[in-house]
Amino acid sequence: MTKAAIVSCYFIHNYGSILQSYAMQKTLDKLGIENETINVSGFIKELRRAQYLYIIKSGLNSNIFRDKFGKAKNVLTKAILHNRYTENIRKRDRKFDEFIKTNIRVSEKYFSVSELSSKCTENYATVLLGSDQLWLPSNIAADYYTLNFVPSTLNSVAYATSFGVSVLPKDSIKFAERFLPRIRHISVREYSGQKLVENISGRHVPVVIDPTLLFTGEEWEEIQSSRPLYDEPYIFCYFIGEAKQHREFVKKLKSVTGYKIVAIIHVDHYMKNDENYADETPFEVGPAEFVNLIRNATYICTDSFHCSVFSILYKKEFYAFKRYIENTDQSTNSRLDTLFDLMGIKGRILSGYEDIDSCIKNKLDYASIYGNLDAVKEYSLNYLTSALKDEGSTDL
Repeated sequence: MTKAAIVSCYFIHNYGSILQSYAMQKTLDKLGIENETINVSGFIKELRRAQYLYIIKSGLNSNIFRDKFGKAKNVLTKAILHNRYTENIRKRDRKFDEFIKTNIRVSEKYFSVSELSSKCTENYATVLLGSDQLWLPSNIAADYYTLNFVPSTLNSVAYATSFGVSVLPKDSIKFAERFLPRIRHISVREYSGQKLVENISGRHVPVVIDPTLLFTGEEWEEIQSSRPLYDEPYIFCYFIGEAKQHREFVKKLKSVTGYKIVAIIHVDHYMKNDENYADETPFEVGPAEFVNLIRNATYICTDSFHCSVFSILYKKEFYAFKRYIENTDQSTNSRLDTLFDLMGIKGRILSGYEDIDSCIKNKLDYASIYGNLDAVKEYSLNYLTSALKDEGSTDL
């Protein structure tokens, strides 16, 4: 048996989660490795129950709780209410479901993690944990993305996996002390994750790029329409956070350029600050349309890691914003810091209070950026190839 099983959050209606899941699948296809993504539909309730119990116990004041509670509240709102907002979100959800059904190749249905564990040896040679924030404390508590279910006889690989935070709570550290040594090959997406793994397990592991960056902008055109969704120049906005000053920056950018604002609004839950700042707010936007909107934009403003990734792939003038206050335990700013450091991008993470004219004049040097991208892409693919072949230790 040479098949690889991919463990990812392919089922979450989040652009980055689904696009990196698809990219992981396509990367293995490109390497000639038979693969499928583990179908979690049979035990998803069990995972979510463990996640939400942990989040509630973690305290009402954490950013993690507020993010997850907002998502949970949004699910409840959609289930109960029947107004314009909920119907619009359902339109978006249908586009996500359509993309997943068409593009993600899933396994047979497993009804529990224990059943999956018992069938691993007969079905797979390698279990590959994908990228994204799969080692968030709540995910660690759910004990699926830890790969503890994988028999020790099988090869296990974590590729560009992220903790999502720069500091882990004590209970998560104790859990990590047990699961990190069991995974044969570990790589991470951020420097903060590299530091966490070394402090917890003593392993010095490589930092590699997100799987979405292993493909060119041209290769990503396979999943999207060749035609732009809007014919005239526009500023594309994708904000997951609620900061008012980020939207004010966009309005200033519009006043200087004259370009209209196209925004994906109410990303994880209803946000008041999303109302009345954009000219166009399309809801029938799945992962393919999301990439299309980035590809054809003139300017991009975002606080999203993956929106920044695709902006780089399409050589766009884009502005990234800090979603969290710096140096808080739950800050996820490290992912953008690491990405931009690897690409050699400077002065591109903004607060929202910067001078617009100065920002416009500060053009990105994509010749230099792509030189860095090519080098780190080669390094990342070499790591992944060796890990999949289980060629000894891939730690640094």
